[in-house]
Amino acid sequence: MEYYEFRFTYDHPATMDADTINDVLAAELGAIGFDSFAPDTDGLNAYVPVADYHPESLAQLLADFPLSDIVIRYTHTSVPDRDWNEEWEKNYFQPVRIGHECLIRASFHQPEEGFAHTIVIDPRMAFGTGNHATTEQMVRAILPLDLHGREVLDMGCGTAVLAILAAQKGAHRVVAIDNDEWAYRNAIENCRLNNTPDIHVLHCGAEQIAACGTFDYIFANINRNILLRDISHYVSALRSGGRLYLSGFYESDVSTIAQECRSQRMTSSLYSSRNEWAVVVAAREW
Repeated sequence: MEYYEFRFTYDHPATMDADTINDVLAAELGAIGFDSFAPDTDGLNAYVPVADYHPESLAQLLADFPLSDIVIRYTHTSVPDRDWNEEWEKNYFQPVRIGHECLIRASFHQPEEGFAHTIVIDPRMAFGTGNHATTEQMVRAILPLDLHGREVLDMGCGTAVLAILAAQKGAHRVVAIDNDEWAYRNAIENCRLNNTPDIHVLHCGAEQIAACGTFDYIFANINRNILLRDISHYVSALRSGGRLYLSGFYESDVSTIAQECRSQRMTSSLYSSRNEWAVVVAAREW
């Protein structure tokens, strides 16, 4: 498959770091067909199949870019067929260490001692590895939870990092769902790598959650529009007293997410934020 390689560079305020811009831009580009990203301190390389590139979509994205006072420039060129996901994996996925509580690494990284939890994944995508602020924040949110005997859903599971951590923390039943076939297959493989074969991985959308029963905890790290569309499905599958953790959106979207939670009779609050990304936790008390 022929690809375009885009090189994005920025002019930005001194108070805004390039890593934050890379995170936000990659998330936005992922929604319009770009499938691989190689960030650095000076900008972002992004790759899109030639057949999936639409100049008008990119122009609209840059015109509506959610971070203010950012000037984004880019160049692009055709590149020969390569496994861009493998290229990113080999060169840009670094181990993620969260205190002494959790290490997220690939199978090609050296093992490290001294962590309460180690998650080994072989990713083919930039998100879901723990390198992204949303995944790291969700991991930090899960670590203090007592999941022994609990039933957990990882919605939009991607690499299944959150599902694997829940299983390691003693959850009685863990279901991981993703509507992307590649993510579904990768999640199965990562569950095997971590000796958590009891995780039930499903290839479907939110409309199928009802068939999976109910849960004490639901973790959904997706994006703003999908969360707003599907929160009602999550709430229907959440037991009384259950908790819903939501991420994949910007701090500026928190009020919109909270409003939708209220419409579903859920109380919600901002759990954490980092590099413009937020986590909201909502409770079902009825």
